[in-house]
Amino acid sequence: MSSYSRLFRATLPFTLAALGITQPAAAQTKAAVPNTGEQARAAGTEGVDDIVVTGSYAQSLAAAAETKRMAGFGVDAINATDIGKFPAQNVAEALQLVPGVAITRPRGEGLYISVRGLGPQFQNTLLNGRPIAINDLIENGGANGRQFRFEMLPAEFVSQIDVVKTPTADMTEGALGGNIDVHTFRPLEVGTKTTLNLRGTYTTLTDKVKPNATALSSFKSGDGTFGILAAAQYWGKSVRNDRTYNTGWYLDKFSSALGSGFYTPGRTRPTVETEDRKRLSGLISAQWQPTPELQTTLDVLATRLDVAYDEFGLDIYPDDSSVAGHKPVIVPGSVKLDGDTVVAATINDVRFMGTREYSLNRHDLITIGLKQVWNPAGWNIVANANWSYAHSFHPSYAEGTVRSRIQFFAPLSYDASGGYKVAPTITTPTNVLNPANYTLYPFNIAPKNSKDWDRYVRLDVDHEMDGFITKLSAGGEYHSRKRDYRRRDFTVNPAANTTLTGFAPNGFEQIPFDDFLSGVPGNYPRTWIVPITSAFYDKLFTDAVANAPLTAADLRASYVVTEKTAGGYVRADYAFALGGVPVTGNVGVRYVHTDQVASGTLTTGNVATPASFPQTFNDWLPSFNLRAELRHDLVGRLAASRVLTRPNVTQSAPQISVSTDQPTASGGNPALKPFLATQFDASLEWYFSRQGSLTGALFYKAMDDYITAQNINVEIPGRGTVLLSTQVNGGKAKVYGAEAAYNQVFTFLPAPFDGLGFQASYTHTSVQANYTAGARPIKDQLIGLSKNSFNVVGFYDKGPLSTRLSYTWRDKYLTGIGSTTQATTTQAAFGSLDGNLSIRATSRLMFSVEAINIANANTYSYNEKEIQFGEINNYGRTVLFGVRAQF
Repeated sequence: MSSYSRLFRATLPFTLAALGITQPAAAQTKAAVPNTGEQARAAGTEGVDDIVVTGSYAQSLAAAAETKRMAGFGVDAINATDIGKFPAQNVAEALQLVPGVAITRPRGEGLYISVRGLGPQFQNTLLNGRPIAINDLIENGGANGRQFRFEMLPAEFVSQIDVVKTPTADMTEGALGGNIDVHTFRPLEVGTKTTLNLRGTYTTLTDKVKPNATALSSFKSGDGTFGILAAAQYWGKSVRNDRTYNTGWYLDKFSSALGSGFYTPGRTRPTVETEDRKRLSGLISAQWQPTPELQTTLDVLATRLDVAYDEFGLDIYPDDSSVAGHKPVIVPGSVKLDGDTVVAATINDVRFMGTREYSLNRHDLITIGLKQVWNPAGWNIVANANWSYAHSFHPSYAEGTVRSRIQFFAPLSYDASGGYKVAPTITTPTNVLNPANYTLYPFNIAPKNSKDWDRYVRLDVDHEMDGFITKLSAGGEYHSRKRDYRRRDFTVNPAANTTLTGFAPNGFEQIPFDDFLSGVPGNYPRTWIVPITSAFYDKLFTDAVANAPLTAADLRASYVVTEKTAGGYVRADYAFALGGVPVTGNVGVRYVHTDQVASGTLTTGNVATPASFPQTFNDWLPSFNLRAELRHDLVGRLAASRVLTRPNVTQSAPQISVSTDQPTASGGNPALKPFLATQFDASLEWYFSRQGSLTGALFYKAMDDYITAQNINVEIPGRGTVLLSTQVNGGKAKVYGAEAAYNQVFTFLPAPFDGLGFQASYTHTSVQANYTAGARPIKDQLIGLSKNSFNVVGFYDKGPLSTRLSYTWRDKYLTGIGSTTQATTTQAAFGSLDGNLSIRATSRLMFSVEAINIANANTYSYNEKEIQFGEINNYGRTVLFGVRAQF
């Protein structure tokens, strides 16, 4: 049975039942059902006036609950607690309190989100209801494509975030997980007021405080017809992440000595990663409403984020024989086995490499949106236009991922029998602090330049009606996106056996940290020497190198992908009574036509040939939502829809990027088709008081054409055989689960305890999937899918005092599917304890302190077995403190 048949069969009973209700009954129960996420937001804020709350955080919860309760589709929301005050330091970190949402926190900063077990690429992020350009990862060799970086949006500019889990036909397609709509402040909503927020951000590992300042000022004319709002922010943060890194465990690297079927560790790196982060953002919003029926809104947001990255590493290559004259040899009598894993051994002739990596990663984002609303009697006409541009790049070659490296060869003894939460024993008889032991390794600079353009126009027309059909809607949109990604690799090969002391007697230093992974046990390297970037750059990166022509590898790593979509929809909102129960909802269908052209360069030897691969897709996406008000305090919902997510831009690009350190490469497949899924949802929401709710939902997603990895060995000129990871369609997966949420302010308690409250949510997700990574079978696992996650928040919010303590936990999840010869990798379960305290000194002045990762928890990963160590990361605690004034 096709996905369409399943979907229409599921929705048919609801439709037939609805058609059997007479129009007079429908007219008596007619209810206004919001058509978009923005209208749902308006419905939610309208109801807040009737809700008695005891403080700003409680008011935020009440507004979010009202948005959820009144919406004509499944949605969860987070609201600002006050103008310019969002309940977290970061938009992504605020979202992790939403049921079904989990985040990734690289180096302690919330960056990407997952919804109901599906990773960041399966979400569709909008800003004020419009698509937005996406900044990409350029720090090292990776790129992501569709994963929106939430660090680009200052939380202080945000009024509400909607996470839509059951889409309607009018919503822009693109999400298998959730449509995430971020709303910024607008002047006619805010009124006339000004807020100033001054904070310091302290990170314990750096022992540094960086300043943060936000100003937001709004003006609304006396007659309410005109408003203008402007905001600006400077944000700084100093970051240090202590890390032990491992590329994976590999099969049969020493089969000549051990026989076949045994795993040994690959490249392992103790390293300290530091960042100096600076973000400058501005927001302008202007509104003109000359009559109640006519409103014009202009939204402009601009952000520049500079991340100066400096890494101090010691790379250890137990199995790499890429350097001429050297080949690691395992000592048979030293081997300790645990099943098929060599947990301990001594290996001779291993390369040790002191590595310094520096880059200035600049991310610029600008988005300009214009919205025109006209509401003549019985009609609602909305026109939207948006232009957005994201640019991620290095300002100069000197800041373009500069890798300076020194090496020596020596015996390695390792012991991983302590498990993945203990640093493995790694020793060598050679002194890693003695510069005389080192020679130079090839010097590399890899500048990247990623440009993303997004253009969008849309027209919606709604007509309100009496009878069973309460509203008819139709609309269309045109969306154009272009990603232009360029990468170069400058590699300078010094003369063989050039000594460090002979090349640059003052060009190295001992790492400037004496407490590396101090809380992690294990006999592990804790200090070493690394190059000084400026010394190596000045000596090796000559004008001749800088002006060299593009190589075949440079052309092969660059690409352009354009995507043009034209879509249209029809939607009908309905209302009727079923046995005295008011029922409302919507049914509709969306059609989208996509033209995609992926362009790049194919190489044969050193011969480069430009190539373009056009594709066209046509998709019909029906949807159905039903809302039944079973009692005045009990709401039931049913939903079904067909949804799609397009492949990541990097997955569709005809390019190959080869690692400079490992015999591996990643490449795109321009023949990829979009992910498609049929999904069903059922939920029950009990609003047992004006300050409390208990909700639950069941969900099911059947995915077609699931994109899975394919790992094959290919020959790369100048590099020999490398393992190429690419993607193919053809997999199928089913994701299903349940989520529950509870929140309540305990107003029934005697004063002063009536300001206490509690918030909690839990999500369980299961998957049925069978696919392969090379010849390695992967069963019932998807990248980024955690089976269990939960959060609990206790808070007190009354009078001048507002405080809360939260714990967010996420189960283990798959991060790498491996290959025929490489084990899978798994991120271990992780929980973070965070807290916030605010004291309102006067009606206009508030002091606050916020702490993140209070327990100083580490993140861990392992490979196919827990005895196969992976990564340990510690980024310490972050404390924010400051004062906020409102006028």
